[in-house]
Amino acid sequence: MKKLLSLAVLLTALVSCRQTAVEQAPPHLEKRRDVTQLIVQGKPWLALSAELKNSSSSSRSFMASVWPQLKGKGLNTVIGSVSWEQIEPEEGVFDFRCVDELIEDARTNGFKLILIWFASWKNGITSYVPAWVQKDTERFPLAQTPDGKRLSILSPLSPASAEADARAFAALMRHIRAVDAAEQTVIMMQVENEVGLHGYPRDHNPLADEAFAGAVPEALLQYLAGHELLPETREAWTGATAGTWAEVFSPLDRAEECFMAWNYASYMERVAAAGKAEYNIPMYVNAWIVQPEDTRPGNYPSGGPQAQCHDFWRAAAPHIDFLSPDIYLDDYPGILRLYSRLGNPVFVPESRAGLGGAANAAFTLGEMGGIGYSPFGLDAQAENPANEPFYEFYRTAGSMADLILEAQAEGRIAGVWLKGSSPFFVKDERTLGDWTLLFEMVSSGMRNGGAPQLTGGTYNPDVSGYAIVIQEDTDRYLVLGANVRVTFRPADGKGTAGLGKVTEVFYKDGVKEVGRWLNGDEIQLRYDLVPAAEEGFSGQGLNFGTPHPALQEVDLFVY
Repeated sequence: MKKLLSLAVLLTALVSCRQTAVEQAPPHLEKRRDVTQLIVQGKPWLALSAELKNSSSSSRSFMASVWPQLKGKGLNTVIGSVSWEQIEPEEGVFDFRCVDELIEDARTNGFKLILIWFASWKNGITSYVPAWVQKDTERFPLAQTPDGKRLSILSPLSPASAEADARAFAALMRHIRAVDAAEQTVIMMQVENEVGLHGYPRDHNPLADEAFAGAVPEALLQYLAGHELLPETREAWTGATAGTWAEVFSPLDRAEECFMAWNYASYMERVAAAGKAEYNIPMYVNAWIVQPEDTRPGNYPSGGPQAQCHDFWRAAAPHIDFLSPDIYLDDYPGILRLYSRLGNPVFVPESRAGLGGAANAAFTLGEMGGIGYSPFGLDAQAENPANEPFYEFYRTAGSMADLILEAQAEGRIAGVWLKGSSPFFVKDERTLGDWTLLFEMVSSGMRNGGAPQLTGGTYNPDVSGYAIVIQEDTDRYLVLGANVRVTFRPADGKGTAGLGKVTEVFYKDGVKEVGRWLNGDEIQLRYDLVPAAEEGFSGQGLNFGTPHPALQEVDLFVY
């Protein structure tokens, strides 16, 4: 009898565990102090990601050789695409085999997935819609130039296109929920890709001409009047509380861009809302950002989620959780700060790998409290030796992911991004708690006066450096760095910083291990001690003198 009772108890427990797994909250975002974190299976998730090339995930046989290349690189998340044309080849007839195969193989190889919905637009162009959409331009009208030429771009003013896209996306999300709600392999969705109009500030399809000449929607006007706005929006808004787009916004190119942003965002809202009604997980859009040579909207995809258009996207698309930049330009910190304004959560779905990518990722996670980072096309360059410094950073950050996430949530973390090609980025500083930390790139040449380290003014323009610093206690700091030297000052300016115990640190499966006790040559950055003292330094600091990331823990004191 006891055995039967024990078996019954066990079966009840198993059923209960299964129900709990199924019923637990889906992946979602939570605001924690000043950052927004992604929660997966009840715990914060640091997305150390890589995005596949556009077509890679469409074929299971192709991916069979990719998965082994990605393993062991420090990744925990893969971004891959699902195309509308592949899952709905005939209207109303769905085939989700490619989705199931991608999810199954990601699980087998130990990765989470972020899926890109390639549908109405990819890089602003319509190239992934089914043939039955492409061929029916009466039902699914295309954007037009001012002289009436059709572009290979679905007009965002078309209700029929939005309805068909939304219906297909809803079917996809319904299927993902059915096959993956318990496992939570799919943790976020990117809706479309780099939307916006190429060539001109606005669409000149007859639907668009009529709408542009009509009144600005009351919902947008109410949003402008009732919310804190970005400076670009305040500059474009004439202050009018009614009127046409050209009356409410100025100059004309900007009015047309605002018009396109509202209409692209309204279309995307319809798609995202339909998907979230089936499976409510985080959804974002990505931006083809403004390039230095661009002179007007249309040089970049006009009306996309570029930084200057965020207010229009927030007003029109509340079911889009955040707006992300694809960053391939040099001023990575400046661009990322533009995309974090007014509380926009930070996630970079496309950027670079290599040593520069490691610096980008460190800045994203350490300084900006980012959800994650992703280089593009890593499946095509997985074995490139130049990417090893990037993998080393991912492996190190992944080993201490819980520590990074906890420090993000508690405001005990900072990060710096350094690059030898810019005089503005060879040095930086952060104040964290009672201490100011000063960072300088490792450089060649002799000391050039005034520098806090035994380094010179000759910096390799091709080299990047970075650091993430976590305050563990009042006077104890953990620093992850590469190609950087770090010195300290009391934040109140009183006295000189001394280094007590300095140790190498390693994390293995989240558990800290202590290596060498560092002293002498390992922390002595300069020997001209009298000038150092006059400048307020002891001559000692932390030395991360190679592109390979390392962890050091230091106890500080004042003398």
